[in-house]
Amino acid sequence: MTEAEQAAGAAVGGRDGETAAVERRGRRIPMLLAVTAFVYLLDLGSKLLVVAKLEDHDPVELIGTWLRLRVLRNRGAAFGFGEAMTIVFTLVAAAVIVVVIRLARRLYSAPWAIALGLLLGGALGNLTDRVFRSPGGLQGGVVDFIAAESFAVFNIADSAICCGCVLLVFLSFRGVEADGTVRKD
Repeated sequence: MTEAEQAAGAAVGGRDGETAAVERRGRRIPMLLAVTAFVYLLDLGSKLLVVAKLEDHDPVELIGTWLRLRVLRNRGAAFGFGEAMTIVFTLVAAAVIVVVIRLARRLYSAPWAIALGLLLGGALGNLTDRVFRSPGGLQGGVVDFIAAESFAVFNIADSAICCGCVLLVFLSFRGVEADGTVRKD
């Protein structure tokens, strides 16, 4: 780090030059919101289309029996686990949303914005189903429709949540923080 960078870092509350440079790039909240909106709208639109066109019909084979579209209403978590705990999963989704919103205040990293946008969009997508789909009262069944052979039936929101979690784990192993700094352990 050059002396000019150190001086610039010291001028910004005594932080090092790397942190000051990250903050000058600006927060990544617009990126977080764009990814969230994209995932949410893609999930919502796909669920509306699938329910309108495929519910109460035979599965549609996309790649033989390996990948099909098959509509299920899942009141539990992934793999149909915990169907009697629908309200708990609803509260967990709401908690994820609150945590992501709190993290957004110190979000200067583009990869973190993408990961958190995937999580937030997915959580909002499934929470929308829990609130507005039958039977309602925070116990609605999530619309799942992507059926991979010998695997679970899932949706776009589930995929986004999984991808966001994988990206967050990767970023954590690499030492990338939400504020854009990199730990040097």
